[in-house]
Amino acid sequence: MFLRPERPGDGDAIRALTETAFRTAPHADGTEHIIIDRLRAAGALTLSLVVEADGVIVGHVAFSPVTVSDGSAGWYGLGPISVDPARQGEGIGGRLIGEGLQRLRALGATGCVLLGDPAYYTRFGFAADPKLVLDGVPPEYFMRVAFSPVYGEGTVSYHPAFYG
Repeated sequence: MFLRPERPGDGDAIRALTETAFRTAPHADGTEHIIIDRLRAAGALTLSLVVEADGVIVGHVAFSPVTVSDGSAGWYGLGPISVDPARQGEGIGGRLIGEGLQRLRALGATGCVLLGDPAYYTRFGFAADPKLVLDGVPPEYFMRVAFSPVYGEGTVSYHPAFYG
């Protein structure tokens, strides 16, 4: 297995993987693969990384810019992230997250937010923070990892691609 950036021509495989990975997820709304397509079309897919095994994409993660209501710059959202259901538990998601966060730091990002399960994402440094909120979701599931000791606060908005 090796991790690499998305390449031209990977879109169909990423779409199929994402659709399959989210098909039975209880928190999914069935648009995750469409969100990635929209981010790509809008030029808002800041990082798109895949894990490939034997020539097949078995994992994918997307990072895109988010806005914070106080105007703080340099924030990104992690997601969607997908791993082939037959390959879950092999550390593929962790590799994608770790590499993605490292690359965001190298880009000079202020931090990264996500909506997800605290039991999983806290191992990567994510934590709920009452200073950064996402309207309409339980605060314990909206988490951030900051790359700087100084960052803003307010309501976070994902790229319009997330909303159709």
